[in-house]
Amino acid sequence: MPPSEYSFRLQHGIAGGFAPPTPAAIFTVTAALNQPHLSISSATRQDGTAGLQDALPKSLSTAESDTTALVDELHGILKAIPVESPPGSEDIYGLDTSIAWGSDDLQWCNGGPQGCGSGYSEVKATDGDKAKFKRAVAIVNELVQRAK
Repeated sequence: MPPSEYSFRLQHGIAGGFAPPTPAAIFTVTAALNQPHLSISSATRQDGTAGLQDALPKSLSTAESDTTALVDELHGILKAIPVESPPGSEDIYGLDTSIAWGSDDLQWCNGGPQGCGSGYSEVKATDGDKAKFKRAVAIVNELVQRAK
């Protein structure tokens, strides 16, 4: 079960190189203590444009058992899979996507603060780890799509 307070962010577009990555989307989900909902913000970039466009903030009720179950599943996945080492060295999951989770019991982030360069990670993801990460990305996308 995830803690009562947490925040996570998903970024599509983490691969860089000489220039930093250009994100296609950033979604942030926050659960505050004693709040009956998740706060969800989205910023997306349309093809051919340089910047992200913020959407109006949305929320998703935590009273629904499937919402809690999805967050619990995400929390469990992130506790079980590795991150690259050194941070930002390589996109070990191959999805050009990062997730950053912060709570009292877990600090997890793949992709490094400036995205991933063209280096090599000492840690490699197994096929099973890659499948779990793909599921984690799907969970975040589902929560964001459900928000109203």
